[in-house]
Amino acid sequence: MMRPMKLAGKELMFGAGCLEHLKTLKGSKAFIVTGGTSMKKSGILQKVIDYLKEANIDSTVFSGVEPDPLFSTVEKGANAMKEYKPDIIIGLGGGSAMDAAKAMWIYYENEELKTLHDILPPNEFPKLRNKAYLVCIPSTSGTASEVSRSIVITEDETHKKYGIGNMEMMPDIAICDPAVTVSMPDKITAETGMDALAHALEAWVSNRANHVSDILAEAAVKDIVEYLPRVFEDRNSLEYREKMLNASLVAGMAFTNVSLGIVHSMAHTLGSLYGLAHGLLNAVLLPFVMEFNSQNIEAKDKYERLAANLNKNMDLISTVKELNSKVNNPSTLSDLIPDEKSYLENMDTMIDMALADGCTKTNPIIPTREELRDLYLYSYYGRR
Repeated sequence: MMRPMKLAGKELMFGAGCLEHLKTLKGSKAFIVTGGTSMKKSGILQKVIDYLKEANIDSTVFSGVEPDPLFSTVEKGANAMKEYKPDIIIGLGGGSAMDAAKAMWIYYENEELKTLHDILPPNEFPKLRNKAYLVCIPSTSGTASEVSRSIVITEDETHKKYGIGNMEMMPDIAICDPAVTVSMPDKITAETGMDALAHALEAWVSNRANHVSDILAEAAVKDIVEYLPRVFEDRNSLEYREKMLNASLVAGMAFTNVSLGIVHSMAHTLGSLYGLAHGLLNAVLLPFVMEFNSQNIEAKDKYERLAANLNKNMDLISTVKELNSKVNNPSTLSDLIPDEKSYLENMDTMIDMALADGCTKTNPIIPTREELRDLYLYSYYGRR
């Protein structure tokens, strides 16, 4: 039986200039969570502060969230929230900043929770919105955390990434203004763009896919294939930035409802072990996993139908490879992990982690240990 769908929170804003929607927020104190310095340098952070001030909302900033947010950072942010007592929490930045804001929100609202494992299954997920509501403002076109029920938090001691999903974490307000994404450097544009493509293509063949998720995933793929190369060539184009940001959130609406597949399971694993960028790992793994998934007749048929609709006179796997090449992403994992000995020694750990990942169960083919081993080797060497 199909699961209930939720496409976004209470309000979804997109298009140039929609950052001004902050002036309509209701509340008295906002806690802004952000990453490094890009939002400050671009002037976006100050704009957010100024718009909130126009709404008579005081604000404070928690900055320095890592690319893969650590639980210790979540603890620091939650403790700062408990002291400041905001009624609005704002995640401003890439997926890491938004994920961290969601996680901090959990521990701010539920002070009895102390550890990362307190919110992992089989524990019941805690209730939110007794103290504050959540606003997310993405600065990248990839993670779609602004319309996602999921977070990925890294355990300090083990460096293991934990993916946690619950509709309770769906942001109440998503504000997707392309002007916020203009500061993205080319490398991040490429990586997050391919992350969005992986979201769409994994949702497209998920074993939970349905009529609505298919419409969303197909639309996202079409726009990403067309506009990622364009925004990569003309990084200041607000039109292209808007197309990519919209494609990212549409892909997010699809995957947050029907989940993902082993591209993400393998990427989560390799990110935990090697500290590599999630979007970059997705980009490299995607064509190899698509080839594996094509052994499933239904998935193969869906790939072929989507390729025909793209009007590119090539199969979908070749289209993904071409797109990676256009945005200067590497083609094999050996380009990212040159230590072959370490990679091979970690193989059983990598297989265990990927099989245990929640995304594996919605892949069109649930791989065996040997199939996963073959995939890890194939994507490393680029040959059988």
